[in-house]
Amino acid sequence: MPDIEFSAFLRARRESLTPEQAGLPSGPRRRTPGLRRSELATLAGVSVEYLTRLEQGRDRNPSAQVLNALADALLLNDDERFYLKVSAKSAAGDSFMSCPNAEPPTAEARTGLRAVLETLEPAPALLCNRIGDVLAHTPAFGRLAGPLGLLDGPRPNLLRFTFTDPRAREAYPEWESVADARLLTVRHESPPHDHHLRELVDEIAAVRGAEFTEKFRTAPPTSLEPFGSELLRHPEAGLLRLRYESLSSGDQRLLVYRGADAETARALGRLAGLGTLRAVEREAV
Repeated sequence: MPDIEFSAFLRARRESLTPEQAGLPSGPRRRTPGLRRSELATLAGVSVEYLTRLEQGRDRNPSAQVLNALADALLLNDDERFYLKVSAKSAAGDSFMSCPNAEPPTAEARTGLRAVLETLEPAPALLCNRIGDVLAHTPAFGRLAGPLGLLDGPRPNLLRFTFTDPRAREAYPEWESVADARLLTVRHESPPHDHHLRELVDEIAAVRGAEFTEKFRTAPPTSLEPFGSELLRHPEAGLLRLRYESLSSGDQRLLVYRGADAETARALGRLAGLGTLRAVEREAV
């Protein structure tokens, strides 16, 4: 049963960790293998009574802070941390993102927003849905993002590219801030328990592992600003400092980029050229 798995895992990890590994004196005549409950409780900053309830399966809803403290105290690696948190959620009956009734993300740009997008060339601009799928973009955005690899493949997606494509870390010198912003965007714009977002999260987690899953789960629930900045290293235009503005309309979001300084504005001008609106071709499903 899930609650037994969590409590058994917690106890097994406590009993497998020696006092020396935890930075504690071993002391004489220990009756239990590994750490005592009182020692783990002290290291994790919880009461012995509370730790006892967790190990006995009588408390099934530890907070994220408690789980992080226990993971730190038990010196868990990334995979073990992930298992601890998943098994705790399972014990609590929390089926992470399991609602089957969420509407699927839109797969085509809405006519009105496409018309707005057409007027924005030569500005780099794009339309995406709530999980970050790129639905359409101006030719200028294609010239900006295409050489980075962001638009490769039949299903370009901002979150997938940022976390799974090794070129993303080269393209974004401030990768952590870009990754956090894109993570917060999809979480903010998707309904609770969106199984469509879960499918994308599972796809990315298969590549990035527990590191991504943990980052997704612990992303702070901050409000989403409709503007921001990105530092971009372009193979042709060099280092670009960009500002963006975004506008959400239903399930779709319009993003428009501009140069944050005169040098970037000139570089974008050099990339500018004539073209027609590009709609992203979707795979048949």
